[in-house]
Amino acid sequence: MATATGLFFLTTSAFSVTSKRPSVSLLVNKVHSFRLRAANIEGSEIEGKEEVGISEKKKIFVAGATGNTGKRIVEQLLAKGFAVKAGVLDVDKAKSTLPGQNPDLQIVKADVTEGSARLADAIGNDSDAVICATGFRRSLDFLAPWKVDNFGTVNLVEACRTLGVKRFLLVSSILVNGAAMGQLFNPAYVFLNVLGLTLIAKLQAEQYIRRSGINYTIIRPGGLKNDPPQGNIVMEQEDTLFRGSISRDQVAEVAVEALLHPESHYKVVEIVASTDAPKRSFEELFGSIEQQ
Repeated sequence: MATATGLFFLTTSAFSVTSKRPSVSLLVNKVHSFRLRAANIEGSEIEGKEEVGISEKKKIFVAGATGNTGKRIVEQLLAKGFAVKAGVLDVDKAKSTLPGQNPDLQIVKADVTEGSARLADAIGNDSDAVICATGFRRSLDFLAPWKVDNFGTVNLVEACRTLGVKRFLLVSSILVNGAAMGQLFNPAYVFLNVLGLTLIAKLQAEQYIRRSGINYTIIRPGGLKNDPPQGNIVMEQEDTLFRGSISRDQVAEVAVEALLHPESHYKVVEIVASTDAPKRSFEELFGSIEQQ
């Protein structure tokens, strides 16, 4: 699976934050009911479950699970008590990259470019939500961004609709709608679109998600950094941020927390990090964004 590219190769200096703005069986069942914290999906809200004795964790399918952002999402989902089905291109490679010997992690082959039917088989009937953290691999194939970031995302959405999966999260990028923002000549917007109109491919995939009827959260991070977080998360309305960077760890955190907070439903959020930003709860962050 190709991995999330975003704006990670642009220098940090170009990304300062800028915003526009009984029986024995009965007794056993009762004991289990007290020992389990249930994970529910109500109105597509997903809550992680801490299990004791019985495994009924909610399972999240992650596309692009071996990417720099995807693997962090997998790790944080497991830490939050979710089960994870990791969709990857190379299963053997993934076994050495992802957390090993974890009974809550299942690794499956999944190529988003191979169509929705095969993806539906990979996602399976046991997945409660899908997170898309894919991104094309730079190559001489001018259509690669469209195959992965556009058609691949569409294939994932269609697989969800086939299976009845009601929750979908996409890791996209700021500046996808740069032309409408007056950022047509922003160096980042120009550079990324030189690589096969990457941002335009992502934008059209976003538009497809929003028309599909699925309960979505689209996360648009700024320049992606492999370093540990520096500063707090800044979350803004869509088409607001055109500069800024953020640790992949924080992007993964936002993705996982979106599953836990209904305030994130049907929203597009843009995120960067800033040392000047106050620490805010995710309930407050997601709650500050209007549905469009």
